[in-house]
Amino acid sequence: MSDSDEVRLVVPARPEFLRLARVTAAGLAGRLGFSYDEIEDLRLAIDELCFGLTGPTGRHGTVELAYHIQPGVLEVVGEGRFLEDIIPIGLTDLSRVILSALVDEHDLTSGPEGPRFRLVKRRHSDAAASGD
Repeated sequence: MSDSDEVRLVVPARPEFLRLARVTAAGLAGRLGFSYDEIEDLRLAIDELCFGLTGPTGRHGTVELAYHIQPGVLEVVGEGRFLEDIIPIGLTDLSRVILSALVDEHDLTSGPEGPRFRLVKRRHSDAAASGD
């Protein structure tokens, strides 16, 4: 991996396909040296934010994800590209609390092109502290 790489993934905006977003994030975080617990936190955060975009049953359209990879840092940007009118799903207060505990930065916004989320997870494990 170079100092900054990007992986893109486009999946149907339905729950059975959004697991690919989690698997991709986990694989990339593993390559970056994230601990098991950090990877699990990231997977849960991806779930919360994808749910914020699509709701429990999904939507007609796609979710486009961009994984920005830097040494010890993974940023994930997800954008909903839906065929129906854009109705913001949003995050519950509980989801916001959970996300704040799981990742270093997160947001979910609605724009003219559709809903969008962003999260940043930094490696805080012992391997990062020792420079491995």
